Amino acid sequence: MAKIVVIGGTGLIGSKVVAKLNAHGHEAVAASPNTGVNTLTGEGVAEALAGADVVVDVSNSPSFAPDDVMEFFTTSTNTLLRAEAAAGVTHHVALTIVGTDRPQNIPYFAAKVAQEKLIRESGIGYSLVHATQFFEFLGSIADISTDGNTVRLPGGLVQPIAADDVATAVARTAAGSPQGDIEIAGPEVFGMDEFVRRGLVFRNDPREVVRDDSAPYYGALIEERTLVPVDGAQIFETRLEDWLPLNPPRK
Repeated sequence: MAKIVVIGGTGLIGSKVVAKLNAHGHEAVAASPNTGVNTLTGEGVAEALAGADVVVDVSNSPSFAPDDVMEFFTTSTNTLLRAEAAAGVTHHVALTIVGTDRPQNIPYFAAKVAQEKLIRESGIGYSLVHATQFFEFLGSIADISTDGNTVRLPGGLVQPIAADDVATAVARTAAGSPQGDIEIAGPEVFGMDEFVRRGLVFRNDPREVVRDDSAPYYGALIEERTLVPVDGAQIFETRLEDWLPLNPPRK
């Protein structure tokens, strides 16, 4: 069984990954600023990676401002890769996004592209798990797209996935050999507007969702298929209608 250090291991995905790995007999260690491991400053990184076979990076930038997110992913990834080389880590797993390899002008995606490039060129065996949008962000997508009582969203396609399924994919990948790039997604394809509309209707949210293909998605315009996987993606089974009753909106 392997020692696997999970960077961002106290967050939404990371905590699930740690639990799944430990349940299967691995020694999974949660590493985050909350546990004294800071990949921006380097604090505690070398100590956390001592004896590690695998590093899983599911951390996220605390700020989505373009310069901040680029700084976070490049600095933290460089810190990790240097420490991994020194510690003899043989497998680096990073959670990234479906669509980073396609034309788009989303600053967050640009930062993930930079992160992916550093990993590919590091010389360390790697797996990049490209996930579609999470069900869990349905509410925040609605909130940032709301004007008055109207939610304006484009009809570009999305194939959302449950966070628990993402964690399963990441944990399974971490327990295996490096795979390069893989894509994961949920079983259903929606227009972005329809995805959010279904969630708000189920939750009795009075806001009206209006399709507007000129509306931005996290500040950028998206093409019809930017956010959906290509053939060969791993498809998980959790459907939106099954997820919604078990996940009321956060208060």
